[in-house]
Amino acid sequence: MDTQTPVPQVWPSLRARDARALIRFLVDAFGFQEVVVYGEGDLVAHAELAWPEGGGVMLGSDRPDPEGAEPWPGRPGGFTAYVVTADPDAVHARAVAAGARITTEPFETDYGSRDFSAADPEGNRWYFGTYPGAPRPSAG
Repeated sequence: MDTQTPVPQVWPSLRARDARALIRFLVDAFGFQEVVVYGEGDLVAHAELAWPEGGGVMLGSDRPDPEGAEPWPGRPGGFTAYVVTADPDAVHARAVAAGARITTEPFETDYGSRDFSAADPEGNRWYFGTYPGAPRPSAG
């Protein structure tokens, strides 16, 4: 039986005023893993961060859109994500130790999840908890 975590096929994406600082924060405070960062100087053209328990995010520097391109719809600080973790209390402790602003202390939901939330330096909201989502429908 294959127990490897599948490669993500949906990538939440965001832009940041200071993408390099945001990458460092997400790695240090929450435990994301830096996979790749492309760009020079302060500009991050593209970065991928993996969540150790599966999935990840892509991000880059906020910058003008190429001429003729439709404007990027998200603004720095306007991103939210729910990140599934088996140990939200450990992620919370790591976030607190790194100086993250906790927006909701750990609590038990009425549907059996243990959750908390925090803001990153850009103002994005990150929700961490044990709820893995409803069971997927079977293929057929």
